[in-house]
Amino acid sequence: MASLVQDQHQAQQIAVGDSAQQLYAWRGAVDALDTWPADRRLYLSQSWRFGPKVAEEANKWLSLLPTSLRLAGNPNLASEITELAAPNAILCRTNAAAMGKVMAFLAGGARVALVGGGAAIKRLAEAAQDLKDGRRTSHPELFLFNSWGEVQDFAGEPSGRDLKPLVDLIDTHGVEEIIRAADSLSEERRADVIVSTAHKSKGREWDDVLIADDFPEPERDEDGEWKTVDDADAMLAYVSVTRARLRLDRGGLGWIDAYLS
Repeated sequence: MASLVQDQHQAQQIAVGDSAQQLYAWRGAVDALDTWPADRRLYLSQSWRFGPKVAEEANKWLSLLPTSLRLAGNPNLASEITELAAPNAILCRTNAAAMGKVMAFLAGGARVALVGGGAAIKRLAEAAQDLKDGRRTSHPELFLFNSWGEVQDFAGEPSGRDLKPLVDLIDTHGVEEIIRAADSLSEERRADVIVSTAHKSKGREWDDVLIADDFPEPERDEDGEWKTVDDADAMLAYVSVTRARLRLDRGGLGWIDAYLS
């Protein structure tokens, strides 16, 4: 698609984007800006969405990426990094963790919206049920497994940590309860709280945002030193913290200060 636009040499071309928000490389997405032929490259570094405190938090994650971009916050917005008891939105790393939050709020009588709706988690729960019943599944997150037991075993290994929230969710609540919860979601405009994965939150904003605790801190090597944060994880964190306009509870990303110290 990008090459089709680039080949239109008779027209002026202006490409706008943020390479630090490339979240779908695992799906084969490429950073078109990186190879776009340009006479001039300019940074849109002034943000009007959030204030200086949120900008400072974003810059911590940008410092881990191969970019010289640093953000300046809106001086007229007094944003703050704080703990939030009742955020507008909660951002999770995985679909399963997001659904876990949804179910906890529903159990407390709250009206909950899930960005993107409940179809994705229902498909995942149904795929888990197939494996439990001895059937293979074509679901992209589970098709490599022959049984639910294999998923449980893999989730207990370091390389399978992304599946652990799903295993915990299924084993704790069961497939039927998860599907009922997905069918009980509210519209965003009627919800007391909005839950989203970090990926689906891209392009959105809320006044008060809480980062869920399923963003794992990097492992340490045998000498006790931090291992390098993957670019993909840093990009996801950067997108997550910049969804907040006024108040950000860093939650599961609070380890960044210790990592940078």
